[in-house]
Amino acid sequence: MRKPSAAPSDRTRLRRSHERGRYDRASLHAVLDATPLCHVGYLMDGKPAVTPTLHWREGDYVYWHGSSASRALRAAEGLDVCLTVTLLDGLVLARSAFHHSVNYRSAMLFGRASIVVDPDEKAEKLKNFVEAIVPDRWDSLRPMTAQEVKATTILSIPIDEASAKVREGGPIDDEDDYALPIWAGTVPFETVAGDPIPDPRNLAGVSVPDYLTGPRLERR
Repeated sequence: MRKPSAAPSDRTRLRRSHERGRYDRASLHAVLDATPLCHVGYLMDGKPAVTPTLHWREGDYVYWHGSSASRALRAAEGLDVCLTVTLLDGLVLARSAFHHSVNYRSAMLFGRASIVVDPDEKAEKLKNFVEAIVPDRWDSLRPMTAQEVKATTILSIPIDEASAKVREGGPIDDEDDYALPIWAGTVPFETVAGDPIPDPRNLAGVSVPDYLTGPRLERR
């Protein structure tokens, strides 16, 4: 069983604004689960590269996928990578330009990327991926073909060497600046799902499924 928290390492320990650091698994899981978008950094041909991709979490592992022909995934397999997730929660407008900031939630993970080889396990992971993005979607789709599974690469890293960082609240100004007649405060940001837009090639009579009409896709 994995530990309930990830002790900070030299790479994950926050040195600036350390009070914003979170190392417990609940905080890390919350940030990772709040958005499907991550960025993965690795070395390709000896040079740094960062690629955006979609991720999902299963227990204490984070997974991401792509084409089996992807140079990025081939470069990452078996090597140390850095995976990051960031959510912008708002603009923090202070009374001076220096103290402007943003509210955010972020997570940074370090680990060695492992590839999922077994076709049945890959298929199961891809089902979990779809269900993590759009719950209840999988059972309505046509089954994946063996070629589609083969054409997909899935990598993972454990949530072992990781940290989260959270900034919330209003502006923090110099004490003298609170006497200035300047508006200060926050402008919240949210990521929410909009109304579904049907494909014009949908068959007649095919209606929007119930799982797309409620608030289930909202991410906050």
